[in-house]
Amino acid sequence: MAPTDPRVEVRALRGPAAIEPHLDALAALRIAVFRDWPYLYDGDLNYERSYLRAYTEPGALVVGAFAGRRMVGAATAAPMERHAADLAEPLRAMGRDPRDVYYLAESVLLPAWRGRGLGHRFFDEREAEGLAQGRRWAAFCAVIRPADHPARPPGGRSHDAFWRRRGYRPVPGAVARFRWRDLGASAESQKELQVWTRPLSAAAAADRP
Repeated sequence: MAPTDPRVEVRALRGPAAIEPHLDALAALRIAVFRDWPYLYDGDLNYERSYLRAYTEPGALVVGAFAGRRMVGAATAAPMERHAADLAEPLRAMGRDPRDVYYLAESVLLPAWRGRGLGHRFFDEREAEGLAQGRRWAAFCAVIRPADHPARPPGGRSHDAFWRRRGYRPVPGAVARFRWRDLGASAESQKELQVWTRPLSAAAAADRP
């Protein structure tokens, strides 16, 4: 596991009893972090509470980062076939069985706590869980924004280099589509998200194109 800031406790949470007390904090984190580039997500607390209940189900995982009692970051994951049907379909079209895939959904961390190894720890914990469940692949998706998008901040850059160092690669042609409302918009609009995967097992690595 990657080393992290000793002031932060990282805990793997599974099941309703462990996760439900933190759902509101996790919802607030998602809303706060995803308001920023590149997601520009105009979040709603009631929607978030409903959406996040999926992570109390069997096979799901929430990795929480706590500074004292405060949740300052979190990452989520779940079996692909039980979550994110809109993402499973592009993988199925590319010949990947969703039952072989552990879906790494979101990774959110408040700005003051970045650069302390927590991003790596979030991936470590979720990949280990996927491997323990017998999954061959880990997958996530990242929103695609045009280079000339008017909301792109000066010096705005992607996390592609970080993900590649972790062994992830974009799957050619695997694009998921989701809808949400951007900040300042009056209605939802469709977004395209690139699917990235990495093998969790030697057999999957051998199959990688």
